[in-house]
Amino acid sequence: MTAIRDLFRKNARQYGMLMALVLIVVLFEFLTGGLLLQPLNITNLIMQNSYILILAIGMMLVIITGHIDLSVGSVVAFVGAASAVMMAQWGLPVWLTVVAALAMGALIGAWQGFWVAYVRIPAFIVTLAGMLLFRGLTLIVLDGQTIAPLPASFRVLGSGYVPDPFGAGVHVLTLLIGVAASALLVWTQLQARARSRRHGLPVSPQNAFAARIAALVIVINVFAYVLAIHNGIPVVGLVLVVLIVGFSFVMNKTITGRHVYAVGGSEKAALLSGVRTKQTTFWVFVTMGVLSALAGLVFMARLNAATPGAGEMFELDAIAAAFIGGASATGGVGTVVGSVVGALVMGVMNNGMSLIGLGVDWQQAIKGLVLLAAVAFDVYNKDHLGLRRARRGGAGRSTAAPRQPDPDGAATESAAPPAPEDARR
Repeated sequence: MTAIRDLFRKNARQYGMLMALVLIVVLFEFLTGGLLLQPLNITNLIMQNSYILILAIGMMLVIITGHIDLSVGSVVAFVGAASAVMMAQWGLPVWLTVVAALAMGALIGAWQGFWVAYVRIPAFIVTLAGMLLFRGLTLIVLDGQTIAPLPASFRVLGSGYVPDPFGAGVHVLTLLIGVAASALLVWTQLQARARSRRHGLPVSPQNAFAARIAALVIVINVFAYVLAIHNGIPVVGLVLVVLIVGFSFVMNKTITGRHVYAVGGSEKAALLSGVRTKQTTFWVFVTMGVLSALAGLVFMARLNAATPGAGEMFELDAIAAAFIGGASATGGVGTVVGSVVGALVMGVMNNGMSLIGLGVDWQQAIKGLVLLAAVAFDVYNKDHLGLRRARRGGAGRSTAAPRQPDPDGAATESAAPPAPEDARR
């Protein structure tokens, strides 16, 4: 029990959000009389929040580098409007429109990343200007009108399902995806644990490790079964799986991911360590632009229209999801999976409160309190951790070393060297 208690204490933020998500699901399952976990509602939950989940992944990267992006909602609206014009008025094929939209998102991200990384204008100012700029361009492109309908082949992206080649009573392909995801999870966790042991890094107790993996495997397969007995996994759900796995791999297993954490933990120390901090920041904003464009396509496909008001408040939902999922306002801390958990917390609350008939006014107030509680929890954890370090005489190392999630799920500190002036002191 002591080992398990220590494990939860060292990872209080990560497990705290997971436990909060479970409690919220149980609470609304009870309040809605069992409607929340109905297969149809779970499928709707994925589709309704897919664009926020996509934005939350990109926003987490931006916040890890110590910046913020207030323009994502306007970029969603602008890319969606331009894509609708290309398809509905110019008659371009769907595949060409999708490629052009993603390229447009990359250019928008490069535009904002240039001002932030190379001209050194605060991201808050640059993206605030971007929010106004792209909202205005959206109104110009649409001329204040709604463009609809869109081609049926494009609408599959937002409301279609992955076809099942087996044709059985349940969606067998979805069950196989669940089993494959479970096998991949077990293999990666075992590899990470073995690698940590080889390098002498701390690992969680054997029983706690086995219990955590078993719980995750059960959740994955139950979730896959619930989807399989309806229509299977949605197309946008498959896109989300690819994004989550891909970005988790980049952030945890590649040099690029470590550079992002290093820039957010201490840009000066990262620069002196040989990290190209300006390029790293620039490409993070380019990635955010591409993901915003993808979110715009998904939102437009689900709505089957491009409207001048699309994307309003999306930036606040994405920022809230990132902070609820474990990001730190000072940068250097956060995980892709955490951002997904944060977005799911927001999505389940929205869905649950709508099912019980709670008004929009109370929904906004409750979400605000949840966001405040998450950030307060983060501040409390850091203060508590700082006190423990000070008592051990190690408080001086806290600012130069960014924290990263280790492969076993525990939060550790990177080995970024201190700045020369710090070393001289």
